[in-house]
Amino acid sequence: MIPAIWYVAPLGAITALIFAFIFYLGVKKEDPGNAQMQKIAKYVREGAFAYLKQQYKGVGIFFLIAFIIFNIMAHVLHVLHWLIPWAFLTGGFFSGLAGWIGMNTATLASNRTAQGASVSLNKGLKVAFRAGGVMGLVVVGLALIDISIWFYALNYFNFPLHTITVIMLSFGMGASTQALFARLGGGIYTKAADVGADLVGKVEAGIPEDDPRNPATIADNVGDNVGDVAGMGADLYESYAGSILATAALGMAAVTQLFGHGTALLDTWAIKFVTAPMVLAGVGAFLSIIGIYLVSTKESAGTKELMFALNKGVYGSSLLIAIVAYFVTKIMLPAEYSFGIFLASVIGLLAGILIGYFTERSTSDAYEPTRGIAKQGEFGPATVIIDGLAVGMKSTAAPVIIIGIAIMAAFSVSKG
Repeated sequence: MIPAIWYVAPLGAITALIFAFIFYLGVKKEDPGNAQMQKIAKYVREGAFAYLKQQYKGVGIFFLIAFIIFNIMAHVLHVLHWLIPWAFLTGGFFSGLAGWIGMNTATLASNRTAQGASVSLNKGLKVAFRAGGVMGLVVVGLALIDISIWFYALNYFNFPLHTITVIMLSFGMGASTQALFARLGGGIYTKAADVGADLVGKVEAGIPEDDPRNPATIADNVGDNVGDVAGMGADLYESYAGSILATAALGMAAVTQLFGHGTALLDTWAIKFVTAPMVLAGVGAFLSIIGIYLVSTKESAGTKELMFALNKGVYGSSLLIAIVAYFVTKIMLPAEYSFGIFLASVIGLLAGILIGYFTERSTSDAYEPTRGIAKQGEFGPATVIIDGLAVGMKSTAAPVIIIGIAIMAAFSVSKG
């Protein structure tokens, strides 16, 4: 029987989608700016959707072929469960849908953000962050609602829990496949357009970067949308869904190892171990909405104040989820393991925050690595390339070390 607390997951998903729609309407109501802003934004929007339409056609053909192959494996060769092809298909569909919604919002928000920034940095931040909030909440909402529907339906028809986790993992594989095409295809396009625009504009024509007189600038901005919004949205979707599904599968494996096959204790605890990640994700959806509302600053704010406002939302949400995770694990899991699993989740949160800090340190112009690369420009392009490569390679060290330590620490405190 599904524990009552599990319903927090679908409730959190629905709430996230409702607030995503509210933020979307709020972005649409903002001042779209002058005629020139609207004209450029229209070109970018048309180009972005033209690209996405072609990409989704190609990806759709791939998914159709994969769906047919998986059905042959299920019904003819009998090596897959017959629901796996359908789970694979829904994972890819919702991953693509998340990217499409995010890009639709981003292309509407670009000129509105520019207009807001002309009033004040705080106004521009609010418009941009609300638009980004749409992407984030859509990713969370669609992933959680799809996971919840699959889990509830499979459990309702009395599928064994280990079968449920296997079927749902294939849902994550579908999302990953869609993300692969969206991220790589969009990333290649955006980089090609970016370099092409810079070569033609700055090198040949001698006009500034992102100058609207350069037609390639439109292609550059189209690339930013399809790669960094639609592609990133699909990527985040598969990462988010995959982390929930993988944790649920690990929970099933762990409880089987602890209590053995066919025991009464297995039946009691297995459903709780599998649903606990979904509950935490549902709670996280509510707390993320609170975090979005924490991001604001005064009208006269500068760049430093804006970064503080963004960090306030991230750290505030992280603190709240850490507190709630303690009670969720205490309620749902055995007493001898609940605190260790809570500590493992806190370690994951801290690792994410630290990776974010070191990423900013390696890429922000407020810190030495980026300033050092800029200073090398005084001596020519060769030194910029050499120093940039060195900084880029060094910047990977901290995240790799943090992830390694976090994995070992989480494994240790949760008693393996």
